[in-house]
Amino acid sequence: MNSFGRIIGIDVGTKRVGLARSDLLRTSANPAGTFSPDEAIAEISKLHREQPILAFAVGWPLTTSGEESGATKMVDTFIKKLNRHFSEVPVYKIDERYSSKRAVQTMIKSGIPRKKRREKGRVDQTAAALILQQFLETQNDF
Repeated sequence: MNSFGRIIGIDVGTKRVGLARSDLLRTSANPAGTFSPDEAIAEISKLHREQPILAFAVGWPLTTSGEESGATKMVDTFIKKLNRHFSEVPVYKIDERYSSKRAVQTMIKSGIPRKKRREKGRVDQTAAALILQQFLETQNDF
């Protein structure tokens, strides 16, 4: 697919949803903020008005053994909400095991001070960027 637009990465949590968006060439992911689940839908709508969204890469919370967890039901509910609001945009489930841990490691490597790393919203949006970057690196269609 060579259409104009972005891909949105999403890290769904019970209280917060981290968002990331691709650059227009769809080669890199950038954090786009952390929102409540309802605010996240509104923010995604805003992003969609600015530039078309071609796909969603949503973190799929599997256990360490690769099985679905209790959190997958929560994420599935959010995906259904995405499908209701953006029925034309495909949703891809991306294995997000260890994404929060990798997000903290990435922030350490980036020199982000410990106090800022403790801000949960910062971890969520960084995790969303890592989920999206993983998707971008494995998909040739976009």
